[in-house]
Amino acid sequence: MIYLSKDVIQHMLTDGAERYPEECCGIIFGKLNESGEKTAEYAESAENGYDQAEKRRRFEITPEIMLKAELTARKKKLDIIGFYHSHPDCEAFPSEFDRTHALPVYSYIIMSVVKGKAVKTKSFVLSAEDMQFSEEKIIICNKE
Repeated sequence: MIYLSKDVIQHMLTDGAERYPEECCGIIFGKLNESGEKTAEYAESAENGYDQAEKRRRFEITPEIMLKAELTARKKKLDIIGFYHSHPDCEAFPSEFDRTHALPVYSYIIMSVVKGKAVKTKSFVLSAEDMQFSEEKIIICNKE
């Protein structure tokens, strides 16, 4: 389960709409508790490092961006709890590319962006046992 504030959701939806028709991507910072529940503090847009010709259907968060994100998380005493990206004019469901590039524990939030408007948002977690995605419940909460 992942808890997202309205501000975090709005950031992701805006990012997806603004970068349409390319895939947007970003990093979600927050806290992971012992039971595996995640609470997002904020999300940060990341440059899509994938080849320009494929950005409509692929994204990459480069090692340089990940290093910067890890340093930011450490400085703010937060965890990187997940990543988000958009699927322009496609369903909010992970592709085989998404699955083979994912790691267990993290939340992978996918937004379906149709004609520049985010229409569906879902979250998935990769199982360490069978390396398959399962849908994760999103709880929208007020920021405290």
